[in-house]
Amino acid sequence: MNISTNIASMQAHSAYANQNANNIANVNSNGYVPSDTNITDKNGSPHTSFSKANNSGDVRNQTNLTKEITNQVLITNGFDANANAIKTQSQMLGTIFNMRV
Repeated sequence: MNISTNIASMQAHSAYANQNANNIANVNSNGYVPSDTNITDKNGSPHTSFSKANNSGDVRNQTNLTKEITNQVLITNGFDANANAIKTQSQMLGTIFNMRV
């Protein structure tokens, strides 16, 4: 894994967080159908895709707050893991550079 892959993953998690926040923000909007977010591997790079959840036809909001809050934890952990990987790669490159000088 290289830094550009980690950055792409962080961007995917950021898009996921934005959609998740939109679902939560509309929790009191009648008839709102939330979007589902998927992060997949596309040609060796993370890719984010969105799709509307199944519409039950209910006039009430269909957002599942339990799912959305759990997704926030997943998003945070994914973002943090990639940030730590970038930090470690940067430190290793710095050490290698210092060894060669």
